[in-house]
Amino acid sequence: MSDPSDITHNWTYSPNRLHQSNSVDAPPSYRVSISHGFSGASSTTPHLHHTLHDIHTPPRRPRRVDFRTRIRFNPQKSKPQQPEPVAGLGLNTETWNRSSLDDEKPPLTRSENTNFAQWIEKKVWQYNASGGVVRRWILEIISWSISALCMIAIVIMLLLTENQKSPSWPLSQIFNTLSRVASAALILPVSEALGQLKWNWFQNESKKMWDFEIFDNASRGPWGSALLLIRTKGRTLASLGAAVTLLALALDPFFQQVTELPLLWTATGNSSVPRVLHYRPVFQELFVNGIKQASQDQNMLNMASQFFWRNGTYPAPFGNTTRAEIPIVCPTSNCTWDPYQTLGYCSACADISNMLEFACMESQIDWTSNTQGKNSAPVYYPNATACGYFLNRTSSNPILMSGYLVNSTTSARGEALLMRSMNLVMQGNKERLYDGSINFKSLRNPVIDFLMVTAGDGTPDSVYQNKTPVAHECVLSWCVQTIKSSYFYASYKEEIVEKFFNTTPGQFAWTSNRTTVNGTNVTWQTYTQNVSIKLDPTTENPQTTFNLSAGAAFNIINSFEEYVPNFYTVLNASAPPILRHRVHLTTGIFTRKIEINPFLYPNNITRHMERFATVLTNQMRSGEANLHWVTGTAFSQEIFVHVHWAWLTLPLLILLLSLVFLMETVRQTAKDKDNIGVWKSSALATLVYGGMSEEIRQQMKEGVGTPRTQARKMKARLLPNQEWRVSGTMSGQLSPRTMQGGARSAPPGWI
Repeated sequence: MSDPSDITHNWTYSPNRLHQSNSVDAPPSYRVSISHGFSGASSTTPHLHHTLHDIHTPPRRPRRVDFRTRIRFNPQKSKPQQPEPVAGLGLNTETWNRSSLDDEKPPLTRSENTNFAQWIEKKVWQYNASGGVVRRWILEIISWSISALCMIAIVIMLLLTENQKSPSWPLSQIFNTLSRVASAALILPVSEALGQLKWNWFQNESKKMWDFEIFDNASRGPWGSALLLIRTKGRTLASLGAAVTLLALALDPFFQQVTELPLLWTATGNSSVPRVLHYRPVFQELFVNGIKQASQDQNMLNMASQFFWRNGTYPAPFGNTTRAEIPIVCPTSNCTWDPYQTLGYCSACADISNMLEFACMESQIDWTSNTQGKNSAPVYYPNATACGYFLNRTSSNPILMSGYLVNSTTSARGEALLMRSMNLVMQGNKERLYDGSINFKSLRNPVIDFLMVTAGDGTPDSVYQNKTPVAHECVLSWCVQTIKSSYFYASYKEEIVEKFFNTTPGQFAWTSNRTTVNGTNVTWQTYTQNVSIKLDPTTENPQTTFNLSAGAAFNIINSFEEYVPNFYTVLNASAPPILRHRVHLTTGIFTRKIEINPFLYPNNITRHMERFATVLTNQMRSGEANLHWVTGTAFSQEIFVHVHWAWLTLPLLILLLSLVFLMETVRQTAKDKDNIGVWKSSALATLVYGGMSEEIRQQMKEGVGTPRTQARKMKARLLPNQEWRVSGTMSGQLSPRTMQGGARSAPPGWI
C-alpha cells in the first residue's frame, strides 16, 4: 500500500462539473493539483502546496458548496485515518460526495441532515448563490421591512394615543416590544451588507490585509465600526454602515424618551360651592313691656366679639391643612370652580394721623374708665385738663384721641388713654360726624365707619412721652366679591379676583325720632333702605343683583354698638389696661380686661379688618336658607400618554440610512454578480477561497512582531479568477520556485 503522503488527486473544474481522475490527463478546463502529506516529521502544522497551471476557463459563478461535507481542525500530527484527510488544511472528509457540486443534483432534503440549524443555513446559502438579486438579499430585505413595520406601528400607535388616557391594553409593553424588535431587525441587514463590502473592498485594488479583520469586526459590533470609520475616513459606502451601527447604540435611550405617562387630572364629576344672592337671616323680635326693642344679629355678635376682644378666629386644623370654613361638595381630592360672584363683606382702612394735633388743654372728659355713659339723656361729661392728640382741636368740641390727664395744680400725670375707637355715626340720634365718613364717602350703606387711634408703640410710656399715635379710619361695607375657588387634597383656597361696591348716590338710610310709647320716652330708630348692589345697573338681571333687607341691615349694624365706641385706658404707667365699652348705655359702666387687644400697635389693623370681613362673608355663605350653589368640576388623577416626537428623529434617521446603505450595497452586488459573489459575512467564504500557504504563515511568524503586526505590512487583493494576491514586505524569495519533482509552485505572494 502506498504512503498517504504520496497520494495525489487530480481535480478538474469545468463551469458545471467537478471531476476527479487518477491520471494526470484532465479535461481541458484547468487543473488543481493537491498534494496530500506533511512537510516533515518535526512540523507541527499541516501545510498545503497549491500549484495553479493550465488556466483556460476561469470560473464565472460563485463557488458551490456541498453541505454534506464535514470538517474539523486537526492541530496535532497523526496518522491519517479512514476516511482519508485532506492534508495541509487539516480537514477530515468523513463524507465527500464529489458530485455534490453538480448543478443537476437535486437539493438536499431535510432528512439528509440531522441538524435543523444546518438545514436552515443551507437554504440561506442557496438563496445567496441564486442568480436573482432580490433572492440573494431576501432575508436582509425582510429584516429591514420588519424594522420599518415596527417603526410605522409605533408611530400609528402614538398618533392614536397621544394626549389621551392610557388605554386598557398594555401600551408600554407593546411599545417596548416593537422598539426592541425594530432595533434588533436592523442588525442583520447592516451587518450582512458590511460583510459583503468586505469582499468588495479587496476586489479592485490591493488593500492592507489588516483591513480584512477591520471589516470583519465592523460587521460584528460598534468597536469594529468605529475602527472602520477611522480607517476609511468616512469616504466609502462601508462608512455609512459603520455609522449606522454606532448610531444604533442610542436607539434604546431614544426610544425610552419618546413616551411619557404622566398622572394628569381629568374631569370626572361635579362639585359645588355656595354663594349668596339675597341675604335673609332669621332673627326673633324682642319686646320689653310691649315695646319692640332693637335687635342684634347673633351671628354678627359672636364673630365681632372674637375680633374686637380677641385676635379673631382661625380655621380648624384638618390633617396637614385646615378645614374649609364654608360648606363645599367635592367628591374627589381636586375640585375647581370658575370665577363666580357672591354677596359678602369688604373692609378698608386709611391713615388719618395728619388730622390729629397735640395740645394740653381743657376739654370734655368722656373716656376715663369710671365715667358713666350717656345716650340722649341730658348727662354732661366733666371737663378737665389733658395733654395729648386731639381731633378738631380748634373747634368748640375738641376730642382727645390719645393722651393723659394732668392735675392743673400739681401738673401730676393721671390716667392715660391708650386707644380710642369712635363711630362716625353716633348711637341714639344717628348723628353723622364728618358727614358719616372721612375717606370713604362714596360707599353707600356701609355697615360701620369708625376711627381707631392707638398709642405710638402700644405702651403707656409712649403716651406719657407724647409720641405720635397711630390713627386709622376703617370701614366695613357690603360688597360683591368675584371669587376663584379651588380645593386640593383637603385644602380649600379662595382668591378674590374683584370687589364691587355700591357707589350710587342716595339718601342717608337712618332716621331717629324721640317719641313716647305707652307713656315711655323712647328713641325710635329706623333703617329705611334695602341694601342692593347691581353689577349692571342698567338691567334687572336677578343673577347679577345682590341684596339684603332693611331689617337684616338694621340688626347687623346695630350689633356693632356693643363694641364701638370703646376706650382702652391705664390709671398709671404700671397699672393694667382696662377696656370700657357699651358707652351708650346709662345703666352702668361696662369694663373688661382682655388678654389681647388686636387693634393696639404693633398689630396690623388693616390685615385684622380684612380677616374680619372674610369671616363674616364665610358666615353669611354658610346659612342654608340663603345659598345658591355654584357648580364646578371635580378632577381625578389618570394616566395620560404624552409623546415627545423629537426623540423619534434618530430612530427614523437610522431606519432611512440603513435602507440607503442596504440598497446601495445590493446595487453594487448586482454589478459584481459574476465576480466576487454574494458572500456577505459568511465564514465559509474564507474556507472556499482558501488561506495563506504554509510558507507565508511561517514567514509571518518568523518576522519581527506578531502576525497581526505583519498583517499591517501586507496587502491583499481578491482576484475572482486567481483567488487572493498577497504582496508586501516579507522575507523569502518573490520569484516562482520549483518544487521537488519539477513541479512549479506559486510565488510567495500568491495563495
